[in-house]
Amino acid sequence: MAGVTARFLGAWRITAMEQWDREYVDMVVPASISFAAHGSGEFQFGTVHGWLDCRFEERGGVPRVEFSWEGDSEGDPVCGRGWAEADTGGTLKGRLFFHGGDESGFTARRRRAPARSAGPRSKKNLVYYTTRSRSRRSR
Repeated sequence: MAGVTARFLGAWRITAMEQWDREYVDMVVPASISFAAHGSGEFQFGTVHGWLDCRFEERGGVPRVEFSWEGDSEGDPVCGRGWAEADTGGTLKGRLFFHGGDESGFTARRRRAPARSAGPRSKKNLVYYTTRSRSRRSR
């Protein structure tokens, strides 16, 4: 399973979505999705930001990740599920579902530079690093 997980690790640039145009997808930041070895991840496109709970597997010989997610869109809580499959050429194709709402296919390319951290910044880690940075500056 470690080989399957490794195919997804790191940051991916979302290059296309079925449901939304490029202007919306990159409205706040360049749209992206990332995965960490411990089964978490993060994505952002448009005004939607979500945290992932991932399960990596191989189905029919194809590496696949399935995930549930929770986050916010313009300050409102949202959640859903999704999946993605990785090919050998560095492309990720998948589908993102909003609970009781929209859904969209997406395509992503692996980012050239590795992600800065081993995993996405969780809310808990962000508070820890922010607090730690402040305490260092006050010395």
